[in-house]
Amino acid sequence: MKLDYKNYRINNAGFFEENGGVRCTLKQCGVEATYPIPEVKFRPKAEILLMDLDGTTVKSEEFWMYLMQLTVRRVMKDDGFCFREEDIPHIAGFSTYEHLEYCIKKYKIDCSVAVANEIYHKIAKFELNEILEGRGNAGAFKPREGLKAFLTGAKERGIKIGLATSGLFYKAVPEIVSAFRTLDMGDPVRFYDAVITGGSRKRGEYGTVGELAAKPHPWVYLELANSFGQYDREKIVVLEDSSAGVLSARLAGLPVIGFRDGNLLKSKMDDLCLATVNDFADVERIIY
Repeated sequence: MKLDYKNYRINNAGFFEENGGVRCTLKQCGVEATYPIPEVKFRPKAEILLMDLDGTTVKSEEFWMYLMQLTVRRVMKDDGFCFREEDIPHIAGFSTYEHLEYCIKKYKIDCSVAVANEIYHKIAKFELNEILEGRGNAGAFKPREGLKAFLTGAKERGIKIGLATSGLFYKAVPEIVSAFRTLDMGDPVRFYDAVITGGSRKRGEYGTVGELAAKPHPWVYLELANSFGQYDREKIVVLEDSSAGVLSARLAGLPVIGFRDGNLLKSKMDDLCLATVNDFADVERIIY
């Protein structure tokens, strides 16, 4: 890796060198875990394609950042609050808990992360329901340009396709359903060979390990990859646009292609990518 990771940190991810390799320590929800960052290889043509949802498949990061801004306004009791450019790498791509943790610390908000998290999910459920009922922001979930041709082309070549998101089930389903409806592609659950979300909420609490398993931890991508059974690690590739997603895939031992319009460049996580691309045409030249 070209980047000097000795003293590098992004959100709750810190990097250090040990025994000639690079390791990453994640501190999330009061739990600390350290993982090696293994070297990876990719040999075309791809046999399995794992794709992130937010930003990679559907251009939705602005919507989720908007919800985060509404949450901060609510807890600060300041309707005029707006994020700054410097905040973007810290409020996009990581988990909701980490985004809120950053905001509370950065803006010295007198509110616990747990309380802010509940407020966020109440706002999100309301806004998502408004969209599904046709009263909200109909353009919140825009399929990435060229998505339909790319996905159908991959299917025609016999490539298995998996969808991964750290977003909770109630957030992920309306998003991908909305995108497939726009593209007239039918039921996304039937289209994808496997789908893994960040889990579900039950009685106001997480019904799964939720934030503890979210990106940048490797478990979302490991579970998605393992759902295909035995596979050649040099024939599988991940498509991502966020720093947390790239790190998650690399901690899972998977090669990653990163879209340049995400937060990879600002967070310096592009160095962990096999390649960075502008569009699906660039992806096709790499994976086929």
